[in-house]
Amino acid sequence: MAVLRLTVTSSLFILGVLAFVAGCAMGESSSKGVRTGGQCSKNSISVSQSKTNPLPSGIPQYIVEIANTCSNCKISGIHLNCGMFSSATLINPKIFRRLAYNDCLVNDGKPLNSGAVVSFKYATTFSFPLSVSSVVCG
Repeated sequence: MAVLRLTVTSSLFILGVLAFVAGCAMGESSSKGVRTGGQCSKNSISVSQSKTNPLPSGIPQYIVEIANTCSNCKISGIHLNCGMFSSATLINPKIFRRLAYNDCLVNDGKPLNSGAVVSFKYATTFSFPLSVSSVVCG
């Protein structure tokens, strides 16, 4: 009787391969993080943020990039879950603004073309978790 032993690393590798295969079957491309097939959804918007140089006062600063990863979709009305988002520095409200608790609007609600990216920096003592809550396709 053969015994199959999986390590955490090999298990994660197998899960990654299965996710890649499932993504390809659904018409997604993993080569550049761009979705193909014209299927628009809130998953077509990628939100990433990373820490950058602090302000001269020492307040940590973060850069956020919001990208339309759909290959043939124009997406508007992008709203993010953002908690009580605030910043010690001014952010252009046409790029990003908090409308209410846990509701922030991207790009003034205007369409973000396929492959387009909007970015901004904010400064505060900790980063805010940002995730897509809703979009309008078309």
